[in-house]
Amino acid sequence: MKNSSENPTPDNAQERIGDWVLYKNNQLIAFNKPAGIPAQTDKTGDKSLLQLAEIFTKSSVQLVHRLDRPASGVVLVAKTPKALANLNEQFRNRQVQKTYLAVVEAMPTEPSGRLEHWIWKNGQTNRSVISTEKGHANAEQAILEYKLLGSSDRYHLLEVNLLTGRHHQIRAQLAAMGCIIKGDVKYGARRSNKDRSIHLHAWKLSFLHPVTQENVILTAPLPVDPVWDAMAANLG
Repeated sequence: MKNSSENPTPDNAQERIGDWVLYKNNQLIAFNKPAGIPAQTDKTGDKSLLQLAEIFTKSSVQLVHRLDRPASGVVLVAKTPKALANLNEQFRNRQVQKTYLAVVEAMPTEPSGRLEHWIWKNGQTNRSVISTEKGHANAEQAILEYKLLGSSDRYHLLEVNLLTGRHHQIRAQLAAMGCIIKGDVKYGARRSNKDRSIHLHAWKLSFLHPVTQENVILTAPLPVDPVWDAMAANLG
């Protein structure tokens, strides 16, 4: 898969979507979504990854999971209803392994750990609120594990294994422990990134192929920018 030194705009995304393909067969197609492209249609009306995927495949497809617009990385799309149903079940049963990379502004107190909260979405602000107790009727459990991979002079790279998939979960939970993701002003970052991205990348996705039951591991190359370039050395 090709990388670009800068994120695409909604105007040229259609020309470039072929460069984002990580994996494809008759049942599935996976993309390395650039930051700034919505996974599904939002209020801006910009072309979404789902719409672009339908143009690219010349067929009707369905998102298996979602990824925040300012984040980048693996997004899996089902080409058939059977594949969608199978993968949805794998997600429900927590059989899918989701590994993210996050560049944060502060060093975590502990080099690794497990975060458990209750989380709910505030629809008016489009932010997720978290608590250590279930104090809201719509609260759901949010669990992740993190590990510090390395640091630069100003930032720190965390590997995050997402055990539940809640709205803005990684962003809210890391912010709650004082490790705000670079560029994520919605959750307290000091300043935004110039392209309005955040330094959160859906790095790896592991699941069972819906037909063959073989284990599939997808890895999305990092975006190309000075901060990600500096952090790449920590990946071994």
